[in-house]
Amino acid sequence: MARVAVIVRAPVRWLWWPGVLAAGIGAAVPGLTGRRIGVLAGAVLFLAAAAVAFAARRRRYADLVRGASRAGRSVFLQDRAVTARLWRRARRGRLALAFPVAVASSFVLPAAGGMLLAGLGAGLWAKAHWLGGLERKAGGLLWARTEWAKGSPAAKGVRGYLTTGLAAGDAAPGGARRTAARAGVSAAR
Repeated sequence: MARVAVIVRAPVRWLWWPGVLAAGIGAAVPGLTGRRIGVLAGAVLFLAAAAVAFAARRRRYADLVRGASRAGRSVFLQDRAVTARLWRRARRGRLALAFPVAVASSFVLPAAGGMLLAGLGAGLWAKAHWLGGLERKAGGLLWARTEWAKGSPAAKGVRGYLTTGLAAGDAAPGGARRTAARAGVSAAR
């Protein structure tokens, strides 16, 4: 079982930091439209991408949370690092291509491609925090079967979520790393 919030949060740093770097590089390029228009278009793209990433499939997530059932003691819970690594390996080609495409787009609209990438990362970060709020409200962490959630934890193939106590696993509600002071790997199952 993989944590739903960790799957949502996995791409954040792989979109945010390359996006910020590409926007910085792009701001140094005058481009066809000029820096001012490029940065303004980038700001609009940042806000639009963040809003779309945050709002996408929220109703489906909420429905799956409402129908979640309690996980049994024999369920294998995947570590946060393993979930993030598997997500990254499955998409390494697209991740490697995103940065050069964002930098290349700066020759037309300076900084816009990088700001678009960063906006996607910010929207997914906000969605992971929203899921953390749902987890706290429900009083349990949300888990999905790894074979169902290959593309997305809210895809059509995901038939339901399982819940465990808030202290289960090595990630806090919302998918962030659990601090050592609060770590309790399976104490609350």
